[in-house]
Amino acid sequence: MSTANKVGSGSAVAAIKKTVLVDASPALAFQIFTEGHGSWWPIRTHYIGKVPAQTAILEPRVDGRWYELGQDGSECDWGKVLIWEPPYRLVLAWQIAADWKFDPNLVAEVEVRFVQEGSKTRVELEHRKLEVFGSAAATVRAELDGGWLGILERFAGTIEQREGNR
Repeated sequence: MSTANKVGSGSAVAAIKKTVLVDASPALAFQIFTEGHGSWWPIRTHYIGKVPAQTAILEPRVDGRWYELGQDGSECDWGKVLIWEPPYRLVLAWQIAADWKFDPNLVAEVEVRFVQEGSKTRVELEHRKLEVFGSAAATVRAELDGGWLGILERFAGTIEQREGNR
């Protein structure tokens, strides 16, 4: 997808917003989401490299890479860390184009907030700036909207399993 195709009419596309409540502190939820990214990301079905991926990695710092590691050792970027505010907030650059390939010129954002709610944490995900997909924005939004809920539920399930085994 060329840069020209990504710059649509400039009209805003509604952000995707998903929330899940997990039985963990914000610090633990943040740690599992970031340091344990590969433990809960559905890598068998959600990868973009040429070979199946073995894990997803999120480097814990501003400008850290967000990428997959292929079964053959190859790496495929997804984006990078824009904001790193442990244990309450993380913003990632989503640089995966509508054709599901990395595009360093494309930057949508995924913000994740970890909000204390009693003894639990409400994890709020917002995938925004979807207008960067231009004429494909509505299609991409529909695909991502369906995917994020399942991904967050998998994240919550990982926390439940971890806490249930303690």
